[in-house]
Amino acid sequence: MIIALIDRIIDLVLYECNRYIALMAIWTPNLDGRRGPKYLQIVEAMAEDIASQRLTEGARLPPHRILAYQLGISANTTSRAYGEAVKRALLRGEVGRGTFVRSSDADPTAGVPGDLRRETRGPIDLSRNLPLPGFAEPHIRRVLGEISQDKCIPALLDYQTNKDLSHHIEAGRIWLNGCDVEARADQIVPTMGGQHGLLCTLMALLRPGDLLLTETLTYTPVCAMAERLGLHTATIAMDADGVVPEDFAELCARARPKAFYLTPTLQAPTTVTLSCQRRKAIAQIAERQNVILIEDDVFAPLKADRPAPIACLAPEHTVYVTSLSKAVAPGLRVGFLYAPARLLPALRHTVNLSVWMTPPMTMEVAARLISDGTAAQLAIQQRVAAERRQSLAGSILADVEFAADPQGFHLWIPLPKDWRADTFRAQCASHGVLVNEGRSFAPRAVDAPEAVRVCLSHEADETRVERGLRTLVNLIRLPPSLSAIEL
Repeated sequence: MIIALIDRIIDLVLYECNRYIALMAIWTPNLDGRRGPKYLQIVEAMAEDIASQRLTEGARLPPHRILAYQLGISANTTSRAYGEAVKRALLRGEVGRGTFVRSSDADPTAGVPGDLRRETRGPIDLSRNLPLPGFAEPHIRRVLGEISQDKCIPALLDYQTNKDLSHHIEAGRIWLNGCDVEARADQIVPTMGGQHGLLCTLMALLRPGDLLLTETLTYTPVCAMAERLGLHTATIAMDADGVVPEDFAELCARARPKAFYLTPTLQAPTTVTLSCQRRKAIAQIAERQNVILIEDDVFAPLKADRPAPIACLAPEHTVYVTSLSKAVAPGLRVGFLYAPARLLPALRHTVNLSVWMTPPMTMEVAARLISDGTAAQLAIQQRVAAERRQSLAGSILADVEFAADPQGFHLWIPLPKDWRADTFRAQCASHGVLVNEGRSFAPRAVDAPEAVRVCLSHEADETRVERGLRTLVNLIRLPPSLSAIEL
C-alpha cells in the first residue's frame, strides 16, 4: 500500500515536471562536449546562451529541481550551478519570484566605455548621479600647464610612496577638514576615488562569511562588492528621516555584524540627511557593539548645513570615505580614507594590493586644486547649480509628491498606487527619458519601493532637463493603461 502510494506521488511529480516543461518552454543547457564538473558545465553553457541572447535579459530560469529533472542530475548540482552564476553576475535571485537573467543595467560593474558620455541628442539621461560638467575644465587645464613646466614630472612618472609625496597627504588633510573632519596626516589613506576606497575598506576589514549591514535602500555597487568578497549582508530599516537607530541596535544584538555601511548626507536614493540625534545614536550603538561604521560622505561638500560627520562622534569605530568625484570632477579619480590608527595598516595594504599606489600624476592635479582653494570653490559652484536645478524641478513637479534636498543632485519620487516602478521606468524610456527604479537600490527585492530616482545634474543642457521632467510628470498623471500613448 505504501509503495503504491509512493509510486503514485512520483508519477504525479513527473507529470507536473513534464507539464511545466511543456508550458514554460524550459531553457535547457547544451552540455555536449563539455568537460569538468557538471555544475560548471551548466554555468558555461548559460554564459554562452546569455552572450548569444538565447537567454535574454530578465528571462526567468526554471527552478533548480525542474532543471535537474530535465538534465537527469541531482538538484544539488543545479543549485550549485545557479549559485555560481549569481557570483559571476549572470543571474539574480528574487525571494518568492524565482531566478532571472541579470540585466546589464542592473549590474553596477557592467558597462562599456562611452556609457557615461553626456550626449546632447537622444534619450534625456536623468539616471546618472554625477556632478554638472564644465566647471572644472579650465582649472584642470591650468594645473596641467603648470605641471608640464615643473621639475616634478620625473618623480610623478615613477613609483612613489606616501613619504615621497607627503604634500598629497596634506591635500587630503585640507579636503577632509573642509568636510569637517579634523585628521592628522598619519590617519589618511589616498585612494582612486570613493568606490575604490569602499572596496579597499571591505577587503581590509571583513572576511568571507562576515556580516555587512546596509541601509534598506543603498549604493548598489557595495552589494556587488560584498557578493564578490563572500560577505553576508542584511539591511537596516529606514523611515522618512533615514536609517532607524533602534533597528540597528536590535540587529547588532541579534546577528553580531562586523560593519555597517551608510550614507548619512544626501543619501542616494532617498535624499535624506541624517539628523545630529540619529548620528549620535548610531555612533553610540557602534561603540557599544564594537561595529565598524563605513561612512560614505562623498556628497558632504555639496551640503552647507550638514551635521557633523559620524566619524567625529565615533572616531575609533568609523572609516570615513570621501572623494572629489561629486564636487570637483567625476573623472578625477581621487579620494581619501580617514580611519583610526588600528585599522590603517590593513587599509594601506589593500590599497597597495589593488593598485600598488594611487597614480601620482592624478594625485598631483587634485592636490594643487585642493591646496590653492580651487576645489572648494568648485564644490560651491556645484552647490549653486544644484539649487538652481532643484528650483526648476520643484516648479515642474509642483503637484507631484517627491523628496529632495535643495543642494542635492537627485529627487526621490514615490509613484501613484497604480504604477509599478519597472513599468514606469520602461514607459519613461519609451518616451526618451532615463530614470532609476527603486529596485536598483534594494539589496532585498521584498524591500523595493514603487518609486524612481531622478537625477538633475548629468545633462549639461538645462532645457533637456526641463523637457525630461515635463515628460515624467505627464506620465505620472496618466494611468499605466494610457501611458503608451504618445505625449
